[in-house]
Amino acid sequence: MMTPIDVAAILVVLAAVFGYVNYRLIGLPHTMGLTIMGAVASIAVVAVDALLPGLGLGQTVRAFFTGIDFRTALMDGMLAFLLFAGALHVDLSLILRRKWTILSLATIGVLLSTVIIGVGFKGLTLLLDLDVPLVWCLVFGALISPTDPVAVLGILKSVKVPASLEAKVAGESLFNDGVGVVVFSILLAAALGAGDFSVLHAVELFLLEAVGGAAFGLALGWIGFLAMRGIDEHNLEVLITIALVMGGYALAQALHISGPVAMAVAGLLIGNHGVSLAMSERTREHVQQFWSLIDEILNSVLFLLIGLEVIAIAVQGAYLVAGVVAIALVLAARAAAVGLPMVVLSRWSPFTRGTYPVMVWGGLRGGISIALALALPDGPMKELILTATYVVVVFSVIVQGATVGRVARRALSGATDPDES
Repeated sequence: MMTPIDVAAILVVLAAVFGYVNYRLIGLPHTMGLTIMGAVASIAVVAVDALLPGLGLGQTVRAFFTGIDFRTALMDGMLAFLLFAGALHVDLSLILRRKWTILSLATIGVLLSTVIIGVGFKGLTLLLDLDVPLVWCLVFGALISPTDPVAVLGILKSVKVPASLEAKVAGESLFNDGVGVVVFSILLAAALGAGDFSVLHAVELFLLEAVGGAAFGLALGWIGFLAMRGIDEHNLEVLITIALVMGGYALAQALHISGPVAMAVAGLLIGNHGVSLAMSERTREHVQQFWSLIDEILNSVLFLLIGLEVIAIAVQGAYLVAGVVAIALVLAARAAAVGLPMVVLSRWSPFTRGTYPVMVWGGLRGGISIALALALPDGPMKELILTATYVVVVFSVIVQGATVGRVARRALSGATDPDES
């Protein structure tokens, strides 16, 4: 039996080795290289196991990775640090100026995408002669619709886009996962017969989870701001930010409000008002360097895990076909979910030319979708949804992540940056 420390040690060592090999020999962007190398390593293990079944290599490795509770590791651990670290570097004033765009994308966009994907996936499963109820197809739509803040913020580091567009992409990714998790929870309860799917229930959960999480995050950030403003000791101030993340996320879960939303709001407040008004230059440098390092380490482990998890999915032809076709379905839903709010809001405020293709292609899916799929109860529905989710996420991280910079440069060539909504 391996302890959590043993598992963490193996993952960090693998991330370091694969990262070194990628840097020296391959030259891909760091997180993308780790995902590809993790997937290749898993496929190699499967191939060796098929050629030499007596070794038992595949069974041993599969037992190791299936023993990792990916959902708990991400949703109850890594995500709090990653969201806080990501929000720490986002300009709050730009977010507030584009609040209506971000709000509509994070709510209406997620709901519209869930319905489009759910209905489309139902049609796809009928064509493949798979008996999947519509509510389970909507569950898939809910977990794959939110853009992943970790993946999106990671890509934005290497892609130069206008500040207004970066604020919309980053703001949407920070908040739409909270909405997606709420919708996912409601639909999953309906699929399992454990709850009623109703608009009233959805509104109650949204107010409790999302709005409550935002208010709690604001309170956490303000407490941290007041504490840091009264001292000038960089090590202690770094410790205060760690306490905010760990203690705040745990308390949010105990209160049944959205921890991810709380961390995003707290990070925005500390990264803007805290950095400018409560920290000396020396403290600011230490805090930012510390959280940049945390962000880099956890991102490396997360994207490596995404690649390695290929060994845990069910390899069935129909499921793989469903996943491949779902890529086009998810992109079409993203196009509609971005396009409708933009058409409505453009009547009051202009958008930078080229915003639409960048937001559609830059809406990456990542570890959150896989974590939610892994949280489904065991059975054929989980195997199908997990396989389709994994295929979509790997395509998103590798193909969209590799080309979004090229798409942005081409779409934004010569574009101005107006003061948008």
